[in-house]
Amino acid sequence: MSRAGIVTVAGKPNAGKSTLLNRLVGEKLAITSPKAQSTRHRVVGLRTEHDTQMVVLDTPGLLDPRDLLHQAMRGASLGALRDADVIVYVVDATSVNPHALERWLDAVAGPDAVDAPTGSLPDAPWPSLDVAASLERSPRAPVLVVLNKADALADALREQLARLPASVLLISALTGDGIDELVSQITERLPESPYLYPADEVSTQPMRFFCAEFVRETAMEQLGDELPHALACAIDEYREGSKPLYIRAVLYVERDSQKAIVIGAGGQQIKKLGRAAREKIERFVGEPVYLDLWVKVLPNWRKKRGAVSRLGYGDPAARPPA
Repeated sequence: MSRAGIVTVAGKPNAGKSTLLNRLVGEKLAITSPKAQSTRHRVVGLRTEHDTQMVVLDTPGLLDPRDLLHQAMRGASLGALRDADVIVYVVDATSVNPHALERWLDAVAGPDAVDAPTGSLPDAPWPSLDVAASLERSPRAPVLVVLNKADALADALREQLARLPASVLLISALTGDGIDELVSQITERLPESPYLYPADEVSTQPMRFFCAEFVRETAMEQLGDELPHALACAIDEYREGSKPLYIRAVLYVERDSQKAIVIGAGGQQIKKLGRAAREKIERFVGEPVYLDLWVKVLPNWRKKRGAVSRLGYGDPAARPPA
């Protein structure tokens, strides 16, 4: 009998969730960045191997919202947790106190719980209380605690973490260390089910979604120190069948001064950005691309419900289904 189900990858910002999704799927679907909060959507990747299909959901980092964009991002994360058949809770191993983590694991009420006693162990990496509350309102999925970035650990700390319970997995999504064991642990916990999607698909999301994300990723790489979170991207036109493939993309910023930064002196910055983004898109779609890149100002879009929804982040006022 085959197994299939939803695997939600959750955790705090910059824990390596997107790198893990890309590793599990075997294709770059989620953008990655050293800047926290680069993932804004629920990104869907499909891993189909032997008799198992994982529908892997990468989620925005769990955070307290400061604006309507953050509110929409948190809603996407909580909705993905409620949909999960298995939850992979990712922790940055380089930020962990092994003794606090061990005490946290001992304090957890059961193998599927994700909360810790209020006010204790301030340096332990447990999920926020609203995540625990969201899981209380739906059947609980099994939770795997994954310590990521093992490749960046000093030998002494790696040895300490290796002595933690077998239910805690030490991995490197970047190098692939520990991924086979993680896949095995996830597979054991998935329900028996026929495949949910065709075996040759790698995602349920359209090409234009990933094209917009590659443009935004490139903009963050080149301009991240100046305006990483003010940037959004939308695909206005995607002409399937055109040779080369024509894509009209618009980068949105919040102020005229930011638009000037994206364009650069004599238009040099946007040309550089467009070339790099086009190369990424061509690798992804497997054909030549004409990327027509524009910049527009959408004042204070992160604080406006209509703008956040229009740019594809969902309704920040909507609550995930209970």
